[in-house]
Amino acid sequence: ARLNHPNIVTVFDFGEQDDVSFIVMEFVRGRELAQAFDAGESFTLAEAVRIMGELLDALAFAHGQRVVHRDVKPANVMLDDGGRVKLTDFGVARVASHQGDRTMPGTMVGTPSYMAPEQILGLAVGSRADLFAAGVILYQFLTGQRPFAGGGTFAVQRRIVNDPATPPSALNPALPPLFDDIVARALAKQPEDRYVSAQDFAADLQRALGAVPSHSVDLDLHGDAGESTNGSL
Repeated sequence: ARLNHPNIVTVFDFGEQDDVSFIVMEFVRGRELAQAFDAGESFTLAEAVRIMGELLDALAFAHGQRVVHRDVKPANVMLDDGGRVKLTDFGVARVASHQGDRTMPGTMVGTPSYMAPEQILGLAVGSRADLFAAGVILYQFLTGQRPFAGGGTFAVQRRIVNDPATPPSALNPALPPLFDDIVARALAKQPEDRYVSAQDFAADLQRALGAVPSHSVDLDLHGDAGESTNGSL
């Protein structure tokens, strides 16, 4: 409820009545990013960077309030009728301790295809796990598929922990290779090798977009992730 930010769904009230807990939230007229991906909707490179920037801005604000989302995925990223991002569903979020931004080790929480390696391994989870998940979403924008997908939950988790992601430009030759380095850093296996903050991630995206030729800014990126979008992975 304290996350008052234009890119985060507003919580107006919460409570309990007749042993039923409830949350009163802002109504967002729009669609989930997952629906856009599943429908094969196309985004330009500029649109993808804008949407990612708004998502990362929301995460930066949440992390600044010591809240780690832990389940960042397209189904929890809404696009309102104006195309603006609204990050939703903080149902498994944790408030980090004053000693650092890491939640305690323990039960694995999240959605497999978007989990960071430390989540899968049941280790302590901090804000950089959210940045890993944001990196997976960026990869979907750039290539139309997830970096670690197919073969069932165990196979997906094994790939996340052990296998490097194929560089986006290898799958989408029209994509400026500047974005390969950004994706590689966001999807680093070790948290300390990822971006320090959501702000740094967003700044790198803006720099990369500014460095590409003008015709590439309007490059259409196809959101059809095919088989990899099936199921709840």
